[in-house]
Amino acid sequence: MAIEKKQILNRAYLLSGLLFLFAVAIVYKLVEIQFVNGDTLRGLAEQHTVKKFEIKANRGSVYSADGSLLATSVSKFDVRMDAVTVSDENFESGIKDLSKSLSKMLGKSASFYEKSIRKARANKNRYLFITRNLSYNEYQELKKFPIFKLGTYRGGLIIEQRTVREHPIGKMAERAVGYDDYRGRVGIEGSFYEFLRGKNGQRLKQKIAKGQWKPLSDNNEKEPIDGRDIITTIDLNIQDIAHHALLGQLEKYDAEHGTVVVMETKTGEIKAVSNLGKTDKGTYYEKRNYAVYESHEPGSTFKLMGMVVALEDKVIDSSEVIDTENGVIKFYGRSVRDSHRGGYGKISAAKVFEVSSNVGMVKIIDKYYKDNPEKFVQGLKRMNIGEKLGLPIKGEGAPIIPNPNDKKTWNGLSLPWMAYGYGVSLTPLQTLTFYNAIANNGEMVKPIFVKEIRTQSNVITTFEKEVINPKICSQETIDKVKEMMLNVVKRGTATNIYDENFSMAGKTGTCQTDYWKSTGTKYISSFAGYFPADNPKYSCIVVIHKPDKKLGYYGNIVAAPVFKQIAQKIYSETPIQDEIDLKNRLNPLDDNYEKYYPKVNKDFKSMPNVTNMAGMDAIPLLENLGFKVRVYGSGKVKSQSVKPGNKVVKGTNITLNLS
Repeated sequence: MAIEKKQILNRAYLLSGLLFLFAVAIVYKLVEIQFVNGDTLRGLAEQHTVKKFEIKANRGSVYSADGSLLATSVSKFDVRMDAVTVSDENFESGIKDLSKSLSKMLGKSASFYEKSIRKARANKNRYLFITRNLSYNEYQELKKFPIFKLGTYRGGLIIEQRTVREHPIGKMAERAVGYDDYRGRVGIEGSFYEFLRGKNGQRLKQKIAKGQWKPLSDNNEKEPIDGRDIITTIDLNIQDIAHHALLGQLEKYDAEHGTVVVMETKTGEIKAVSNLGKTDKGTYYEKRNYAVYESHEPGSTFKLMGMVVALEDKVIDSSEVIDTENGVIKFYGRSVRDSHRGGYGKISAAKVFEVSSNVGMVKIIDKYYKDNPEKFVQGLKRMNIGEKLGLPIKGEGAPIIPNPNDKKTWNGLSLPWMAYGYGVSLTPLQTLTFYNAIANNGEMVKPIFVKEIRTQSNVITTFEKEVINPKICSQETIDKVKEMMLNVVKRGTATNIYDENFSMAGKTGTCQTDYWKSTGTKYISSFAGYFPADNPKYSCIVVIHKPDKKLGYYGNIVAAPVFKQIAQKIYSETPIQDEIDLKNRLNPLDDNYEKYYPKVNKDFKSMPNVTNMAGMDAIPLLENLGFKVRVYGSGKVKSQSVKPGNKVVKGTNITLNLS
């Protein structure tokens, strides 16, 4: 009996000892968790339940020279609801009014929203989707709705903010304006991303059911800092003119792609750049920045460079007679032909340029440089031809000027072929920069796309005119080639665009391409020049690739009319005194505006017709009449919410849809 009692006591002591050791272990673990590893474990727990989410900063906006938005970041708000957190009293007293408010803003019936929210509350849904993509004003209005006005914890309102990049002018200049996203960094947006991107903020969110995250409060832990704004040199009016002039000609000649650039002569500021390529469906869009990246054989527009070298070296004079014979000349079995059958006979060097005689130009360059081709190439290099422009926009195409010292690429055909624009390669913008230098009396300036970087009203950086070459050649040579380019339009290859009301000067170009392919020869049509001819304000280049040969392919027919249309419209809006009568050239839209303008201060009883008026004219007109105007899109008025003639009173809301 005593033995059994002793065994029981031993067992009890052992069990007590084990329990004591277990208790000690628990206490030790608690101490370790609480004090030794407490911070680490709390951090891990917090990572699984509370997390910092990054809030993207609003990128800076990109503006045109006149202050119009080209690209901007717009805040969009997605709305969800925690249907559980609202008290029974607040829920029942406000659900019907909330549903009516949502119906009025979002369009669906009040019963739909009431049924959805009640169902979510019954199912314990703490993340009910309400709507997405609200504007800032709509978001502010929604925050005042019944129940939602109680806030995140009492009203269950969950707001998630996003930023969306928008281009208010649509597809115009899209490649030049560019982007900085998953597609890469392109154009102005890509090149100036460090200024535009800003600094991101942070917001705490708590994990709830089904892997969803709910903001802990209405406030951000770290507010995002917006990026800086870019003020470009683009003139929105000139851009619109250039875009539609190019588009119309591409469609007319069913061309593969094309580009047009308008540059301010004195400063080098790019006022317009349009790059349009054809889709599989036959429509056109801003496919690639052809003006900057596409280096190609320029054809006859290169004759200006060759003529300047020859005149500057004084191997010829503009009056020297050149025998173009019957319009055909051969080199090593390869023929150089003039477009005019039978040739031009004996004509002056100036006439060779004006009628774009390939034979005449080749004879000039071959005669005076065949024994020393290096002299001709050096003449080009003195004028910075063959050098990259060093643009801030990435992807500038490499120019190609053959070197006589490179036996792998130089042969007996190189020099004569260069004379009329083959075997060399330039981008449209590189070609235009040279033509602009001639217009600018020899001063070659670097093309500028951006004028300023700003933060609100403060200017951070200003981009001034940058001179590449203060004088590419003598004034005597410049005066001679200017006269030649003026005569190209007056009596040469581009007489079809001559207009006695304003002067233009330039050079046509027609270049074969794809001649090495089995698909057959196609053409590149171009025109480069400036206007007004006597006091150039703008230079411009038009290049159109692979027009339908059945419809036309010569530079004067395909490209030059685009140049004229651009020059004519710009010129008519900023005319030289006494050279044009604007009264006879008033735009019908201006007439429409003038028709209503006298009535601005009167009390309208009926809605005026503003269809086809420019938005910038229609908006102030209607606002001055006392209407509240909401606008969608840009450009001209396509439709108005209140039909013309309908009775209206001051304060009426009017919606205008612009094209």
